[in-house]
Amino acid sequence: MEFTMGGRAEVRITPADVGKRVSVRRRSEGGAAGWRFTDTVGVLTSWNNHVLSITPKSGESVHIAESSLVAGKVVPSAPARRRGPSATFAELAHVCARAWQPVESEPLGDWQLRAAEGFTRRANSVLPLGDPGVPLDEALARVERWYEDRGLPAYIQTATGAEGTQENLCAELEEHGWRREVTAQVRIAALAPIGDLDADVARVRLSRGIDEAWLSRYQRFDTPGPHVLKVLGSGPSVWFATVPGDAAGDAPAAIGRCVVDGRWAGFMAVEVDAAYRRRGLASAVMTALARQALDEGASAAWLQVEADNEGAHALYDRMGFVTHHLYHHFRSA
Repeated sequence: MEFTMGGRAEVRITPADVGKRVSVRRRSEGGAAGWRFTDTVGVLTSWNNHVLSITPKSGESVHIAESSLVAGKVVPSAPARRRGPSATFAELAHVCARAWQPVESEPLGDWQLRAAEGFTRRANSVLPLGDPGVPLDEALARVERWYEDRGLPAYIQTATGAEGTQENLCAELEEHGWRREVTAQVRIAALAPIGDLDADVARVRLSRGIDEAWLSRYQRFDTPGPHVLKVLGSGPSVWFATVPGDAAGDAPAAIGRCVVDGRWAGFMAVEVDAAYRRRGLASAVMTALARQALDEGASAAWLQVEADNEGAHALYDRMGFVTHHLYHHFRSA
């Protein structure tokens, strides 16, 4: 990271740069070693009372005393990826939302309040794509009342790390006492290479509906009530994949779900029984679903994976997926 100009570090940002992506270097005491320097890159979300707030990709704001700055400059947005499809944040946010449709929803300006009796945060959180139409304090109070009326915790889903994402909203939520609970990556890739993988798809069965066997492998709920079936079955074109177990009557060895939506194919609920891992079943499920999506005219793939799921990251890396942005769920205090 280079801050020098003519051999001299400079602070070339001011409060007028709030809202821009910046790179700063600050110093802190390093004990016997003297000064220690730390670099931070993110959106400058505020500069008040001689303290800067910068929200990096992680979504958690960093507060920096103005007096500790050694260097700083405005930097361009992250360069476009050279692999995979091009996509805007707004496009992907709408596509992902259509794959996890709630049981009920209500608009608040450009925000969408969503609920599905608690099944998956993605269907039980506010999607804030725009202006709520009222001051933020009032919007947050309405959100809290709406979820309280349904016996649910109040969550707001935000995004960081791409052009047009919501670093400012993340910082404002933190200032209002909301806390980030979960961070996940939204990854994208070209679809054809996934369909071309040399995977054993002969055992993969595709269907439009969910049966008891598929649900017995999906471990994301206590009781598969109508709300679970409604959310899982939602989307423009939904497919379910099942790999039967080795013996008749066994729970499936692997499952998956795919939602085809225009040029996009979203992969989710890819799960493999522990006894069947390292047999290529996750790749087989995704390959079979990708071929079906290609037949329907899709050309690009997306998925969501929690930031700490290292095993899944390795698989998706091999398939060509790259991170487009991060999303977070903030919960009311």
